[in-house]
Amino acid sequence: MKISDIVKKQKEFYNSNVTKNVDYRIKTLKKLKESIIKNQDKISMALKKDLNKSEFESYMSEIGVVLSELNYTLKNIKKWSKTRRIKSAFTQFPAKCYSIPESYGVVLIMATWNYPFLLCIEPLISAIAAGNCAVIKTSRFANATSEIIIDIVIETFSSQHVAVIKGGIEECNQLLNEKFDYIFFTGSYEVGKIVMEKASKNLTPVTLELGGKSPCIVDDTANLELAAKRIVFGKILNAGQTCVAPDYLLVNSKIKQELIKNIKKYIKIFLGDNAINNPDYPNIINLNHVLRLQNLIKNESIIFGGKVDKKRLKIEPTLLDKVKLDSPVMSEEIFGPILPIISYKKIDEVINIVKHYEKPLALYLFTNSKQNEEKILNELSFGGGCVNDTIMHLASTYLQFGGVGGSGMGSYHGKNGFDTFTHYKSVLKQSNIIDLPIRYHKYTDKKLKFIKKVLK
Repeated sequence: MKISDIVKKQKEFYNSNVTKNVDYRIKTLKKLKESIIKNQDKISMALKKDLNKSEFESYMSEIGVVLSELNYTLKNIKKWSKTRRIKSAFTQFPAKCYSIPESYGVVLIMATWNYPFLLCIEPLISAIAAGNCAVIKTSRFANATSEIIIDIVIETFSSQHVAVIKGGIEECNQLLNEKFDYIFFTGSYEVGKIVMEKASKNLTPVTLELGGKSPCIVDDTANLELAAKRIVFGKILNAGQTCVAPDYLLVNSKIKQELIKNIKKYIKIFLGDNAINNPDYPNIINLNHVLRLQNLIKNESIIFGGKVDKKRLKIEPTLLDKVKLDSPVMSEEIFGPILPIISYKKIDEVINIVKHYEKPLALYLFTNSKQNEEKILNELSFGGGCVNDTIMHLASTYLQFGGVGGSGMGSYHGKNGFDTFTHYKSVLKQSNIIDLPIRYHKYTDKKLKFIKKVLK
């Protein structure tokens, strides 16, 4: 079926009002949960094929997160979907005011390849919970996962409710030329700009989940052993192909060498002496990205790692020292297991370096100094992050997740995801019994004085 026909059918189905029924949404979300549980081994195998993710990492960072989101949504969807009474202004007496949650209609969800299951299904849960129909565009680089997503969607939904589109640039362009009611995009900064430009032609609202250079700051009061352990976890997860991975390390010069020693230690503890041969260490998605990453470290001072296996699409966790701010590795989001290290002496240097780049999607700070914590959190803008940890803020259904500035716009997870795919319709219901004459012509000085007094 043509993309235009799929969108047309979905609009017809949406206009039938079936998806506005909360019980229908609950029923389909329960079916989705059953299908995911039934197919979780196939999902794990697909992620293994696409990215060499272990079963543990696949469940921890994709399948389990999706099931947690489903459970939380099913528990709260009825409450979220209720019309809420809103306080009326004195000037509107005796009117009553309401806020009515209303789905947008037919939405487009464009996912990327690094978490190909999670980044398709998690926003879909929110879209369905809010009462929308949805078209999902999967990544062409994660073909095995795309296939299992198609199977799950066919098993769970009618194509009029949810449809999956595979393919590349041509299919993306066709989709973006359609008039959707909302677009949810996860991907790169450059493609995000294209999506927003296309959406603007139809005044379509968008959520853009992008990325950027997420800094990791370690001051001289931090617990260095624990900091190193958590930094390594955040950097090697999915071989660094995580939009909120620590992109570069800003470390106080007093403790730099000790921190580096601990980082090296934990890389070996987690992956062994030869990370490339570790069967649980994910690969880079394709050869083009391997070559891109190899080029980024070509002229840098490598103090750990650096080995590249093009055939197996693997790169060792790599530490770079004495990195300059204008070097190629600092000019773009790395999206790989490479960690540039930059030392500083005063916390103000950190502020200036981070502000040199676009506002990041994430920021991580390791400190036991309340003063430094307040300074960093108050003076630097970023999407979200952690103090004394990495990555873990993503795992909460209670915390909204999204970017700011160059790292994106809009947010989701839990109630925030429901809100993203919902328009809150404001309604004032006026009484037919009382009709205050003050707002009507003729306007008099007496009326004006009264209004000025009331509206002060």
